[in-house]
Formats: sequence, C-alpha cells, structure tokens
Amino acid sequence: MTTKQKLLTLFEQNKGIYLSGADIALSLSLSRTAIWKAVKALQKEGYPIHAVPNKGYCLAEETDILSSQGIEKYLKPVCSHIKIQTVPATVSTNTLVREKAALGASEGLVIAANTQTQGRGRIGRSFFSPADTGIYMSLLLRPAQYSSRQAVKLTTMAAAAACDAIENISKKKAQIKWVNDIYMDNKKVSGILTEASFGLEDGLLEYAVLGIGINVYPPKEGFPKEIARTAGSVFSVSLSDGKNLLAAEFLNSFMAYYSMPEQKDYIKTYRDHSLVIGKEIQVHLPGESRKALALDIDDQCRLLVKYEDGEIQRLSSGEISVALLDSFTL
Repeated sequence: MTTKQKLLTLFEQNKGIYLSGADIALSLSLSRTAIWKAVKALQKEGYPIHAVPNKGYCLAEETDILSSQGIEKYLKPVCSHIKIQTVPATVSTNTLVREKAALGASEGLVIAANTQTQGRGRIGRSFFSPADTGIYMSLLLRPAQYSSRQAVKLTTMAAAAACDAIENISKKKAQIKWVNDIYMDNKKVSGILTEASFGLEDGLLEYAVLGIGINVYPPKEGFPKEIARTAGSVFSVSLSDGKNLLAAEFLNSFMAYYSMPEQKDYIKTYRDHSLVIGKEIQVHLPGESRKALALDIDDQCRLLVKYEDGEIQRLSSGEISVALLDSFTL
C-alpha cells in the first residue's frame, strides 16, 4: 500500500476529526515530509483535507469521492474476500475486469471508476457515465458448476441487491424493470450488465463479470437529450459519502444473496420490487413486437406474460418496454 493509500485509509476512518502530524507519523510509521507530500497529492485529486496549525489534518465530513478506502469501511464480513480497486477514469470497468479475469484474477475483484468513456449496456447500447455523479463498478465472480441458465440469475440477484442498497441509503422506493433496469419515480437510475465466459468442453461458467452503473446525482450538465425524459438519479443533491455508501451497500446485499446455499432469498425481493407486474408491456421479438400483460415473475425470475390472443409465455430473456403510467386487463 502506498503512502497516499495508507493516509487516505486513516482519514476515511477518522473523517471530520483532526489528526496531528505527529500522531499520523507514529500511526503509519511515516516521516512528516512524506505525510505532507501525500496530503498535497490527495488535495490535488479533489479531497477536501483541511490543514490547521497546532491541530493537524482533517478530511471534511461532507466529502463524497468514490474510493476503495471509502467503500471498504462500510463493508460487512460477508465481503471479507472482496478486493477493491478504484480508478479515476476508464473505457469500461467490465472490460478491465474481464482482462484481469482472463489472466487468472480471483473471485471478489472489484473495479470502480469515477467515469467511463465507453460504458456499455445490454444489446450493444452505451451507458452514460459522466464524472463525479455516478458509480460504475464491476465484480468478478467464479461460481462453481454454473450452466448458462444458472448464470442468468446473477443479473436478477444484482437487481434485487441494487434495490436493497438504494432503499437502505435513500429511504425511497426502487423498482425493477425486468430484467435489469432499476427505476425510481418512473425514471431509470441504474442498469446492470453481466458478461460471462464458458468452457468449450463442458459449457460451464468459467467466470462472470457483473457490472452495475448507478446515477447517484444528476449530471452537472444534465442528461443527454436522448435519455433526458427517462433517466433519473438516486439523490437530487450531494450526500456525504453517498457514492461509497451505495457501492458498499450493494456489495453487502449482493454477496449476502450470492453466498446463501440455495441462493433463493433474492427472488422474493426481485418480485416485490417489480415495476412491470400488472402492466401493459411490449415484448420485442425478432422482427416483431407484441402487446402483452405482465402477469407475474416465477421462481426463476422468468416473466410470465399473456398476449392479446390469449397465449401465455414465460420469458427467460429478451427486451420489453413498459407503459409506466397505465395498467390494463386482457
């Protein structure tokens, strides 16, 4: 761990408290000069560290910068094997984690970024990832003996965990638009993308990269015109440590679901937070789109739908759109 990382860990653990240079030097076995240089480096990165003669240094309580040290202090024992890396910017956190997975990285690696230049969503879409206002994070998983069908539940497990995290921190309702989009007040605030590698001989999962993007705050310049009507954020104004709290709470909830022997507890959460049950939807199929009523979500998180001609189908994957303000019966 570098001097700067050691110092940031200490500041995060004592946010809002002044620490004298002598106490820091003794605690971290560092020279006063090394401490001063590390403080200057952190300040240059945007950390509001106050330096007051005869009092020492203090990381302001209202700080809201995504960091591994900031996330780690909120993690529960279920995340004891999680190893977090944060980067200021990247093309895509999923891309970074996939590269490390191919080189043999262990389960539990997390990479989080302050911004992505080419954030990805499902079906080749992009995910808007502006600086300073969101969480863009990917987690490496290596579950044993997972088939492609079983791998699908990682996405739905993450959606349930995202709702848990958002509600626990914001105290506001979050809902899931099947399969992987999280909404608040009929606005999308989060999206999930799971990418996987399977063995050629046995067809079993070698690893999965679970990526999540959360719009924590509104972008300073607003959302792009093409998504301005549908995109929202968890908070309207900055919250002290808001990004670190949300990131940690997501990891705590996801790993709690993932580590349970039957991995079924998340299904009730997923169903209870459905945005689509009882609503008119459009099911987008190859070459056509069919109107349907969303009836239920089953124990495998498949969407049960009833088309206008009375046909009933269970959807295990695909794309739907929702008439968010209307319900109808067939």
